[in-house]
Amino acid sequence: MKILVSVKRVIDFNVRIRVKADNSGVETANVKMSMNPFDEIAVEEAVRLKEKGIATEVVAVTIGVEACQETLRSALAMGADRAIHIVTDSVIQPLAAAKLIKTIVDKEAPQLVITGKQAIDDDCNQTGQMLAGLLGWGQGTFASKLVLEDGHALVTREVDGGLMTVKLKLPCVVTTDLRLNEPRYATLPNIMKARSKPLAKMTPQELGVDIAPRLTTLKVEEPKKRKGGTKVASVEILVDKLKNEAKVI
Repeated sequence: MKILVSVKRVIDFNVRIRVKADNSGVETANVKMSMNPFDEIAVEEAVRLKEKGIATEVVAVTIGVEACQETLRSALAMGADRAIHIVTDSVIQPLAAAKLIKTIVDKEAPQLVITGKQAIDDDCNQTGQMLAGLLGWGQGTFASKLVLEDGHALVTREVDGGLMTVKLKLPCVVTTDLRLNEPRYATLPNIMKARSKPLAKMTPQELGVDIAPRLTTLKVEEPKKRKGGTKVASVEILVDKLKNEAKVI
């Protein structure tokens, strides 16, 4: 079984986000970048399936600028066998990402695609679902447990009311939630080995995919600072403040 895993380079989750002076987006210059945490979980799950003998090959794919190679090398150091880099300087929205990954799926013919449920930079939570729709495959989103058996995937997913288990026929798309696993730290020997693992490059133009944005960002602003809380002496005062100051009742 071949598993395809998508990974994304994002601002590190420990970094405080700063909005650009012109409000066109967030500042990325001289900012620490890393692999999207949900994608790390996806890579870890694929590598574990390979270690169990269920998968035979794990292929990592990313879309973005040249510096995204670092993210792919991280995936290779974690245990992926080879990587594919779709090189572009354009901003890639979820639909374009899904279309690009679909072309890779068509070329590689994996039996399972694992993605993070969302990226922490835009929080769209759309690419995995769009990819499944474009492929016509079943999808198991927000996976907290994944079991492969008899040509099917049993996906335990987190929903508002608790847990739901769905049975999907392979091939399918699975998006990972935080409780699926805890990603490993790449060891120094594996980091060195990752440098020699295959990394193929291609462009959206070579794949014949239109990546023109469908959405326009008008303005990016920081959220307003919240005022400090106060203690009230009685329910009557609380109701008065909720009615006249907060205006929520």
